Amino acid sequence: MTVVYDPDGAARTLATTVDTADSLLEQTRGLMFRRSLPDDYALAFRFDRAKTRDIHMLFVFVPLDVIWVADGVVQRVETLRPWRGFARARADLILELPAGAAEAVEPGEKLLLET
Repeated sequence: MTVVYDPDGAARTLATTVDTADSLLEQTRGLMFRRSLPDDYALAFRFDRAKTRDIHMLFVFVPLDVIWVADGVVQRVETLRPWRGFARARADLILELPAGAAEAVEPGEKLLLET
């Protein structure tokens, strides 16, 4: 699985190692307790429909870039700090990546999770 975004008609890969958090337990745990992440890593939270969804950073030890996507379009991009970060936005897909990995991604751009 890879994460690809398309800001200007030239697709760019954000992550080539993608895990999915499909169960409620996996979604609740997210990246808690992880001490490091590979540069090309992403954790994807996939949902059946778009609605407002929260991300918290309790027990997360590394800063993260979080991308909220609804219907293939980026809604919000936020860098969250360990332990203190919290943010919410409308999404049917949320991606957590190492901080800095999504610095070029902007709301309104297309983003796909390719299998």
